[in-house]
Amino acid sequence: MVDLLRQLRDLCSPEGQANNDQASSVFKLIEQLNINEAIRAARAFALYFQLINIIEQDYEQRQQMNRYEVDKEAGTQETLPNIISSSVSHTEEKPLNNGLGADLLTKSWQADLSGKRKGTFAALFPHLYQLNVPPQQIQRLIAQLDVQLVFTAHPTEIVRHTIRDKQRRVVKLLQQLDVVEKRVGNCGSWEATEIREQLIEEIRLWWRTDELHQFKPSVLDEVDYALHYFQEVLFDTIPQLYKHLQRSLAGTFPWLEPPRKNFCKFGSWVGADRDGNPSVTPEITWQTACYQRNIVLERYIQSVKRLINLLSVSLHWSDVLPDLLESLEIEQSQLSEVYDELALRYRQEPYRLKMSYVLKRLENTRDRNLALSKREIIKNDNTPIYRSGEEFLAELRLIERNLNETGLTSRELENLICQVEIFGFNLTCLDIRQESSRHSDALNEILEYLGVLKQPYNELSEEERVAWLVSELQTRRPLIPAELPFSYKTNDVIETLRVVRSLQQEFGGDICKTYIISMCRQVSDVLEVLLLAKEAGLYDPGTAVGTIQVVPLFETVEDLQRSRSVMRQLFELPLYRALLAGGFAAIEGDRGQVTWDRGQVTGDRGQGTGDRKNESFSASERVPLSVSHSSLTPNLQEVMLGYSDSNKDSGFLSSNWEIHKAQKSLQHIAENYGVNLRIFHGRGGSVGRGGGPAYEAILAQPGHSINGRIKITEQGEVLASKYSLRDLALFNLETITTAVIQASLLRTGFDDIEPWNEIMEELAVRSRTHYRALIYEEPDFIDFFHQVTPIEEISLLQISSRPARRPSGKKDLSGLRAIPWVFSWTQTRFLLPSWYGVGTALQEFLNEEPEEHLKLLRYFYIKWPFFKMVISKAEMTLAKVDLQMARRYVEELSNPQDIPRFERLFEQIANEYYLTRDLVLKITDHQRLLDGDPVLQRSVQLRNGTIVPLGFIQVALLKRLRQSKNIPTSGVIHSRYSKGELLRGALLTINGIAAGMRNTG
Repeated sequence: MVDLLRQLRDLCSPEGQANNDQASSVFKLIEQLNINEAIRAARAFALYFQLINIIEQDYEQRQQMNRYEVDKEAGTQETLPNIISSSVSHTEEKPLNNGLGADLLTKSWQADLSGKRKGTFAALFPHLYQLNVPPQQIQRLIAQLDVQLVFTAHPTEIVRHTIRDKQRRVVKLLQQLDVVEKRVGNCGSWEATEIREQLIEEIRLWWRTDELHQFKPSVLDEVDYALHYFQEVLFDTIPQLYKHLQRSLAGTFPWLEPPRKNFCKFGSWVGADRDGNPSVTPEITWQTACYQRNIVLERYIQSVKRLINLLSVSLHWSDVLPDLLESLEIEQSQLSEVYDELALRYRQEPYRLKMSYVLKRLENTRDRNLALSKREIIKNDNTPIYRSGEEFLAELRLIERNLNETGLTSRELENLICQVEIFGFNLTCLDIRQESSRHSDALNEILEYLGVLKQPYNELSEEERVAWLVSELQTRRPLIPAELPFSYKTNDVIETLRVVRSLQQEFGGDICKTYIISMCRQVSDVLEVLLLAKEAGLYDPGTAVGTIQVVPLFETVEDLQRSRSVMRQLFELPLYRALLAGGFAAIEGDRGQVTWDRGQVTGDRGQGTGDRKNESFSASERVPLSVSHSSLTPNLQEVMLGYSDSNKDSGFLSSNWEIHKAQKSLQHIAENYGVNLRIFHGRGGSVGRGGGPAYEAILAQPGHSINGRIKITEQGEVLASKYSLRDLALFNLETITTAVIQASLLRTGFDDIEPWNEIMEELAVRSRTHYRALIYEEPDFIDFFHQVTPIEEISLLQISSRPARRPSGKKDLSGLRAIPWVFSWTQTRFLLPSWYGVGTALQEFLNEEPEEHLKLLRYFYIKWPFFKMVISKAEMTLAKVDLQMARRYVEELSNPQDIPRFERLFEQIANEYYLTRDLVLKITDHQRLLDGDPVLQRSVQLRNGTIVPLGFIQVALLKRLRQSKNIPTSGVIHSRYSKGELLRGALLTINGIAAGMRNTG
């Protein structure tokens, strides 16, 4: 078997590409393999890649630890006098030797940071000091610092949970081996031998473990997968992030206050995102919230038990404050059973007794939560519990204050307080997401049933819809009956918002306060959700106080362009502005003296298209509020921008530019209306879906669009690559936070150079035209895509509870989700969504003024973070393309009669690839792709070479599988293997290539 693997591995070029001269002989060799040999070979390569990924992650983790070691050493030296004395040499601009002349190109401010420590707090704050950034600005920014990372259940995580556990055990063994070898050197020891034997055992067990999911995961399975990272890594990592920032800030700006401990928070779509996933029901969302709370309560219980053992302070040797003694007296009456059991044991140890009371309350809270998750009736509601994380936090701070007043500290307690401030009792904030047409269809059915309108709601114009919605949003009169006589889909929309209300009542407002509207296109899309929220008690029209924020998600290029108009119209609506501000009272001032007329407040928009008239009444006539207060941040509007669908719609360059423009214009509009904006970036794992290095991506955001606030999705395989190991997770979180601070305080201004913007607009339009000419206007393209990529087989992978296609089910591109679209092109080594159209756009621009325009593009690359980010992403994906391998998919998987027309398409794609590659090399002034990052370059080459034989195996198995499908069920069976065996083999190769490429969709 090893001989076969080596033979296959040696059949590619030194650059890691498929060797066209030997392709036929390789394919013949593979076709001669029986199914068992082919599967074994595929599994071997897949396991190899998994092990290589572990090695790389372990290496990356060690590199990050080295950075922190450097930071620790520098921390004692980088005092203000040293920074001042060295500031001249650090800030001096040095010319770049790239053939364009030192007078034209100089290093930008981003290049000043030390390469080894770039992305760390210890490098950032001295750099800000050197650049004379006013401390007041730094303080203001840090005070509002808000980094939110949202885990999603998007189906790109192809590796089983069982395999992830094995990977983690291998990492731990490798780390143990490093420690032993560092201690004893190369002479060897029994300890090193023991660890190596354990490694061999672990890998053997892994080799005998099935890589494929045994069943389609349920939504709660996906919840468990996502929350696994919190249990294993993030819960203990987050306090370290705060400490890193606190220490680094104090080292350079000791007089500045650190941010609040929960400056970095987590959200989740898992169990709450129902866009296209019928499996996510209101009950599932309730179960998810209970599951999250149970996880965090169990962790707190473990921590409190450790503190009981740790805080053994005796009254014989230490005083305590009266407030702690008073607290113990109150607890004695409320938790008498704990007092009876432990009062004698801890009679001189007040902290232990207090923490025992805390432990009992936590256990009671957990037991109540378990009952709620099973929908059991709470029998004894007087049992002492914690109603919220704030109550628990107050107890911990009481203990901390007592310790501090007597000269004691406890790091264990400090960590626990930090964890409670960040995670509370909810662990993550659940974001609801639903597609816009579901809301309009629901309203259409409701209004038709009630006979409210003279014509169906869906037939109204946008102006008529907005007028009616504004009118209806001014009354507290119920629209939806308590009993729901509607269709399942309409009832689901209504019950989803009702369960959000129940969640907020039970878990507090922070558990679920964001409702995202996918495919949002117009103002009515937002107002429809607000009206449905009103009916669920989440918005009170009498006060304009709401407890849920409606977030429009603009996805396609047309929607991104339309976003300016939509948000401007929303901000023009007084009732919407009042909602953002926190209610009419927040705008009007003294609430007790206000009387107001609804018609005036809403701009006298009239009665809309229905027969219901606007109501006017004064503050004294208001009925009791359904919503008394809100946990929403006042005057903050969140807007989500989708990378995936805009890329599938218009191509890589056009998508990135439209998102960039949208951020600039939305920020400008928000500032004009006095609203703070938070952009929610719907990034995927692959470049074709907005992925790539987060640090560079954040620095490339335009001007004022961040301002210390950012929200980003973390999807699929990205979770494993970033959050499987503690030090890697810590560095990733620090890198993102550093980039947010850096991008907010150090703006380049290049985004505002209008001639540059005009050139980018021209490039984006040309790129989009060329991309759409192939993807949407070429009549043979859909057939080409379905035949030469494993799109159909990918849809059979049991990796997600969500279907691969949107509800229409059509086999066209509009119905196909962006993830399997990118996944398919990655498997075949085309990676087409990440670069197609870029070359043609650049070439047409260069044709106008070849020398001058090339100089200009090179200047953009050096000076403009946005342009550099785009080119760098394209360069990275171009390096992963293997057209020789891709050609095998075309030649072997196409129907014989289709080969001539598919060959024409392939040549068109190949020509665009070579053009794009050559122009990227010219702009970057590299001889080979990724010359600017030799480590990544070598990693890609090594991976490419080993993926080649796996690609050949995949092609052979797909070919056999598809031929077997065409064989009639009756008659002579010519295939030696069952369709099930062939499909299993094909799916194993998909696993292997995904591991080798380190991303799927």
